[in-house]
Amino acid sequence: MCGRYSLAPEENAEIEKLLREIQGRFKTGEIFPTNDVPVLMEAGAELAPEVMSWGYPRFGSKPGSIINARSETAGDRPMFRKSLYERRCVFPTTGFYEWGPNEAGQKTKYLFNLPGSGALYLAGLWNEYAGERKCVILTTAANPSVREIHDRMPVVLRRDQLEAWVKDTNSALDILRETPPELAREEAQ
Repeated sequence: MCGRYSLAPEENAEIEKLLREIQGRFKTGEIFPTNDVPVLMEAGAELAPEVMSWGYPRFGSKPGSIINARSETAGDRPMFRKSLYERRCVFPTTGFYEWGPNEAGQKTKYLFNLPGSGALYLAGLWNEYAGERKCVILTTAANPSVREIHDRMPVVLRRDQLEAWVKDTNSALDILRETPPELAREEAQ
C-alpha cells in the first residue's frame, strides 16, 4: 500500500529539473490521496510532466478514491486493465511513507527511498473520468527491506526503466515481474 509519499523537488536536482515546467500547479512536501500530483507520461518521443489528481473514483456505495492498484491483478480488473496496457505513467517522488512499529513497539512513520539517491520513481496508471485525468500507484508484494513494516510496497522503477515503462507494454509487463530494489528507511517527522 502506498497512502502517502514525499515530493521535495528542492532537495533533488533531477526531480526539480523534470518538474520545472509545471511548477506551482501541484503541492510539494507530503502528498496525500486526491492531491493534484505531477506524473511523467508519454509526449511524443519523450516523457513530459503532467498534473493529475491522485486516485480513481470509487463507484457504488463506497465513498472515496482508489489510490493503488495491485500489479498482480491490474490486468484482470476492468477498472485498471486498459490503463495497464495503454495508459502508464511515472510518479516522481523523493520517497514514500509507511507506518509500522519502531524498536520500542510504538507506531512510527517511516520514509523509504533508494540508498544514495534522492529520487524514487513509482510505476503508475492513469485514466480519464468526466474529462479529468486521474492516476493510481501500482503496488507489489514487499521485498525484505519493506516487509517488516508493511506487506505491500509501490512498484519502484529504476531511472533507466522510465521510458520502457511508459512506452512499451511488453517491457512494462516484464518490469512487473522483477523483484523491487532494496530500499533504505528512516523515521520521518
